[in-house]
Amino acid sequence: MASNSASVQRNGASLVFSGVLDRAAVTALWPSLAALDGVQQLDLAAVTGLDSAGLALLAELAARLRANGTAPTIIGSPDGFTDLSAAYRLAPTLDFHALSAAS
Repeated sequence: MASNSASVQRNGASLVFSGVLDRAAVTALWPSLAALDGVQQLDLAAVTGLDSAGLALLAELAARLRANGTAPTIIGSPDGFTDLSAAYRLAPTLDFHALSAAS
């Protein structure tokens, strides 16, 4: 999957992502995501696709928000999001959701 001018913008309490969140996009966007004060939402409505690197970026951001006392809201479900989240055992909130040992 090739990058398609992925971007992220701060809009109030939301980080608004757009384009394809793939490995190249994650590398380019990461430096701009250091300040998360006041962020409560990850808006993925304009994301057209993502790979495992994009999902890892979002999961890391969600974990940092939770560590700061915020339960982040995820808006939108781009192509690949549901399947990759299930494969990596992530809840819809991008929190790790371990399966029981009985499976």
